Amino acid sequence: MTSRPAAPHHLRDLARLRRIRDRIDREYDRPLDVEALARGENMSAGHLSRQFRQAYGESPYSYLMTRRIERAMALLRRGDLTVTEVCFAVGCSSLGTFSTRFTELVGMPPSTYRRQTADTGPASSGTAAGVPSCLEKQVTRPIRNREAPPAPPPLA
Repeated sequence: MTSRPAAPHHLRDLARLRRIRDRIDREYDRPLDVEALARGENMSAGHLSRQFRQAYGESPYSYLMTRRIERAMALLRRGDLTVTEVCFAVGCSSLGTFSTRFTELVGMPPSTYRRQTADTGPASSGTAAGVPSCLEKQVTRPIRNREAPPAPPPLA
């Protein structure tokens, strides 16, 4: 069985989607919306949303919020900023929306996360429970409730 080369328009779409994803990664702390992202690549918002979801498995907004929450987790682990300061530092404009989304993705409110994970002093390395910094992002990545593995059945 041989594979056919991808159509040129498909490769162009993938390159555009990669640029959009890279822009979200760079500018997560700025006001971004799907319409502006799409306009920057001469796409409609609907087309961008469909193509992004097909390529990356989640909507552009969901990807943006995941990036913001990942960064918020790192800032909260430092322990030197309040939850409100972190909320605005990562580009969220509503503390309520930030807290709701954080709780949804992380499984606990940001204030609880901060309390449980804040560094305990100047000797602390800033990593999660002794995890090397090169692996910290993978270990601490938020897991959506629907992505979390199901709990094992109780043993009777």
